Amino acid sequence: MEEQRPQAAITAHFSVLEDPRRYNRRHKLLDIVVIAICAAICGAEGWEDIELFGETKEEWLREFLELPHGAPSDDTYRRVFAALDAEEFQICFMDWIEAVEELTQGQVIAVDGKTLRRSHDRSQGKKALQMVSAWAAENAVVLGQRKVDGESNEITAVPELLDVLEIAGCIVTLDAIHCQTETVEAILEKRADYVLPVKENQPRLLEALQRLFDDPEEMHWVECDFFRTVEQGHGRIETRECWTTSDPEYLEYIASLADWRGLQSIAMVEAVHRVGEEATAARRYFISSLVSNARSMLRAVRSHWGIENKVHWILDVTFREDDSRIRRDNGAENFAVLRHIALNLLKRENSTKLSLRAKRNQAAWDDDYRLKVLTG
Repeated sequence: MEEQRPQAAITAHFSVLEDPRRYNRRHKLLDIVVIAICAAICGAEGWEDIELFGETKEEWLREFLELPHGAPSDDTYRRVFAALDAEEFQICFMDWIEAVEELTQGQVIAVDGKTLRRSHDRSQGKKALQMVSAWAAENAVVLGQRKVDGESNEITAVPELLDVLEIAGCIVTLDAIHCQTETVEAILEKRADYVLPVKENQPRLLEALQRLFDDPEEMHWVECDFFRTVEQGHGRIETRECWTTSDPEYLEYIASLADWRGLQSIAMVEAVHRVGEEATAARRYFISSLVSNARSMLRAVRSHWGIENKVHWILDVTFREDDSRIRRDNGAENFAVLRHIALNLLKRENSTKLSLRAKRNQAAWDDDYRLKVLTG
């Protein structure tokens, strides 16, 4: 069977990008994008790193790229990615993910925001870039991202991101700030379900949930589903207990507070962390379009934090995203997409149990392994 080349797996989805350059097109746009993706996989953190990778691996790159004038310079990457339409680049990313990943019914899609802390430019009055990302828990890949507009916040960016994702049959989880009727509408429009935490930004709703779940006498008369997990490790015991109900009397009252469309269950999760003789407990409250099922609810709640541990933390520690000083025009936003592409490709390559940092090193040193990462 003919060996698969990177253009078969990636470039077919990025070849539709419109070249933002009016002049000086010595280097092909697709060559520039593919080299940048390869370099990001191999540890590149800026334009100079990408230039060095392209020059060092030019012979290997010529196996599937034209490179009519050799490998581009760092100024070329800087200029092109600053001008490249960020929304169009993100759409190409999402089209690629949709083509290579199949989402299972009931999979949790965690949506959360992240600030690129050093992308600000005080001299230009430019705030640090905020990105909202969607992460598929079971597939362990980023599905898409959307920039938070400078004059807005995450609440408006999330529906825009959801609108371009194919998530029918999945369960969307978000932070409490997104417990909004507009967000619920956006999720249901995509034929997906929601699990939303309730905190002080919805005071009447929070009070209603606390009045039920915190009152033993009230709980005595309500039919609830219950599930518990206990985990031990590193001298710590973590117990999580979940109660859910679809009691129509409560649902009717809670839905009437702000017209929560699709509401089918409410829940409370109590987590107890014990180290030695000391224990701390915390309760969280949720509304959901899922029918009462404590086990499924607890799974969705716990899966949500994967986007923090398996995406944002890795971007900061392994990809050093928070240290990046890229800030010119669309450069920071487009480089964030490059990191997401690299992260997804490295996650999809499962022939080895190496850490992501080790995978990046191996991809940098081993041409055959780099090809394996690129072709999935």
